[in-house]
Amino acid sequence: MSYHYPIDETWTKEEVIQVVQFFSLVEQAYEKNVDRTVLLTVYNDFKKVVPSKSEEKKLFREFEQGSGYACFPVIRYARDSDQHKISMK
Repeated sequence: MSYHYPIDETWTKEEVIQVVQFFSLVEQAYEKNVDRTVLLTVYNDFKKVVPSKSEEKKLFREFEQGSGYACFPVIRYARDSDQHKISMK
């Protein structure tokens, strides 16, 4: 499926790619499975683009409204898990 990704027009092309990669991996965690290490690495890249917690929450909310997928539970599960692959199924 294709979802609307919340994007800020002030981001560079590279920053947009990092944000889209993160949201894409969240989708993948719900629809299939995702490599835990890759997800956490991409999340750290996302945090470089969006360091503000309030901005992060805003983007997470916008993404969830468009896709139905909540980002925070995926990140929490990845941090707490010792499994190589994670899935939110």
